[in-house]
Amino acid sequence: MSTSQVTEGYIDFKVPSAGKPCQTWYKVVGNLKSRSRPVVILHGGPGMAHLYLRAYGDLATKYSIPVILYDQLGCGNSTLIPEKAGDGTFWNDQLFLDELDNLLEFFGILGDYDLLGHSWGGMLAARHAVRQPKGLRQLIISSSPASMVLWDEAQWDLRLKLPLDIQSILSNHEREGTTESAEYQTAVKAFHLRFQCKIIPMPQDLVDMSDVAAKDSTVVMTMYGPDEFHTLGTLKDWSIIDDIHKINVPTLLINGWDDTAQDKVMIPFFKTIQKVKWVQFPTASHTAHLEDRERVMEVVGDFLMRGY
Repeated sequence: MSTSQVTEGYIDFKVPSAGKPCQTWYKVVGNLKSRSRPVVILHGGPGMAHLYLRAYGDLATKYSIPVILYDQLGCGNSTLIPEKAGDGTFWNDQLFLDELDNLLEFFGILGDYDLLGHSWGGMLAARHAVRQPKGLRQLIISSSPASMVLWDEAQWDLRLKLPLDIQSILSNHEREGTTESAEYQTAVKAFHLRFQCKIIPMPQDLVDMSDVAAKDSTVVMTMYGPDEFHTLGTLKDWSIIDDIHKINVPTLLINGWDDTAQDKVMIPFFKTIQKVKWVQFPTASHTAHLEDRERVMEVVGDFLMRGY
């Protein structure tokens, strides 16, 4: 495998309501001055940082596609704003759409770029795409729901596939309000090992992401909430179903067979987007790019280079 140049830095991002200067941290793998169109990677969470998506740097080394990774505001190396915890008027779609626009403008690629979003990142990428920006050429939605109502339904469908004793532990602690207990957290890990990442031990990229996310949970707690199986934050009623028809670029959908993003949460994208392709990875869960890395990079690289 060839190596690619890597550059990192910060982008000033003006957010008057933040009450302080803000910056977005970025990492570029590859050469933005090459003839290849860059792909911007949007991480999940919200608030989980880019670390678990570092594998997508393979697109630069294998296919010479410049890759732009970044930490969204409120997590990772970007400006943290814990004083805005619980402020749903601050942490919303528009903030992150503005941040993405700011990043595209900073790199001078507003006229020609691709997007790949994973989980929450795919929700954000889809929201960006429905605005029909002139420079967006192709879209990849990886393990992302078209609505959070569908997402919550899928989590409960999957939970019923767990052993009965684990289901009982989850239910008992939720009923008693003791979800911080070690027993409950162990039961949640059993869910994660089956439906979020099956690799044992946990890949270092996920370990690094978890360590960083634990330092500041402002964004995820405000927008998603503390409960693995209920969306209680500001994303509770989030849906893009009524706007999906506005996505007018070739789109690739990705998910795993045992994904927390079950088929039901992605079907609205498949049924509504005119130019769409769906690839499912039969041995993967929510992190197919780690569990079936080589194949995912082949599928994504082929789509980005050859199109729909």
